Amino acid sequence: MNELAEQNTKQIVMIVDDTPDNISLLSGLLKDQYKIKIATNGLKALQIAAHTPCPDLILLDVMMPEMDGYETCRRLKAEPATADIPIIFLTAKSQVQDEEMGLRLGAVDYISKPISPPIVLARVATQLNLVRARHLLQDQNKHLESLVQDRTRKLAKMQDAIIMAMASLAETRDNETGNHIRRTQHYVAALAQALRHHPRFSADLTDENIDLLFKSAPLHDIGKVGIPDNILLKPDKLTSEEFEVMKLHTCYGRETILSVEKYLGESNEFLRFAREITYSHQEKWDGSGYPENLVGDAIPLSARLMAVADVYDALITRRVYKPAFSHEESVSIMRKGRGTHFDPDILEAFLLIADEFKEIARQFSEAETLVEVDSATDTVRC
Repeated sequence: MNELAEQNTKQIVMIVDDTPDNISLLSGLLKDQYKIKIATNGLKALQIAAHTPCPDLILLDVMMPEMDGYETCRRLKAEPATADIPIIFLTAKSQVQDEEMGLRLGAVDYISKPISPPIVLARVATQLNLVRARHLLQDQNKHLESLVQDRTRKLAKMQDAIIMAMASLAETRDNETGNHIRRTQHYVAALAQALRHHPRFSADLTDENIDLLFKSAPLHDIGKVGIPDNILLKPDKLTSEEFEVMKLHTCYGRETILSVEKYLGESNEFLRFAREITYSHQEKWDGSGYPENLVGDAIPLSARLMAVADVYDALITRRVYKPAFSHEESVSIMRKGRGTHFDPDILEAFLLIADEFKEIARQFSEAETLVEVDSATDTVRC
């Protein structure tokens, strides 16, 4: 190792003393093993310690003019950048109360003058070994934190991919591409953001919950995998009996989420939102929806948000019976559902950000998108 590289790897010891002979003695004792910085008064010590690279250890005289060692120590410990630098007091003051004062201010050791070179070398080495060990531990902790964060990101990405795969599987059985689930999850997030400061919803629509709503929204129709093909894929209108079977997709979806919770032996906010959305997104504000004819706030907020997102997307797409409604026509139809199909405040938020819905639909557009109105039940299938 060349001399420059060796110098760069040496730990830094700052000597603070107003007596040249003391500085010369300590510097000569330590310079072969450590890089030395020198300050002849407390103020200069504060200035040097604050600049990178900071000292690894400070040898601090107590009796100095203008600012003594105790005050210098107080100021070093008061600054975040220098608070962790270990300080060893060097002083001719040998009373117990003097040593107690220094240790109470945060010093790690107290050496009396005249110094004994072997004692100084030993105590300096001990403290610098502790500094090196602390830095090593900090580096290891940072590395471990980085690994945990990286693995957490990868796990979250894998979970999101599995969720999208499950949701897409359900959608493909209904002659739709995955873009429907991408659009609806973005609609839900946009609505939630628009309502996050509303007094009715602010407590529930935190950043964390909005993220969970975004992730759980794609699962809203996973129950469709339980609907027979002759009903789910029927090109004609559904009979009343067939529609009753179609309505069961909400129950099948909830049962799927419940089975996951049972397997895990617990639930969490993500699964709760997924269960609420799959089961209750077809409920209507006035109680005319299904599967439980819930009314008003009895419908979970997550499901009320999804109801707006899902119906809008059903209206702007097309299926075998008719072309898609335009954005303007869809908004007009949605407006008529205020207070009947939809929570009035959520619908009002939708109307305010309708252009954002239009942009999301454009961003995740499909070459061939379909909408279907079941004339037997006067209900948009979504």
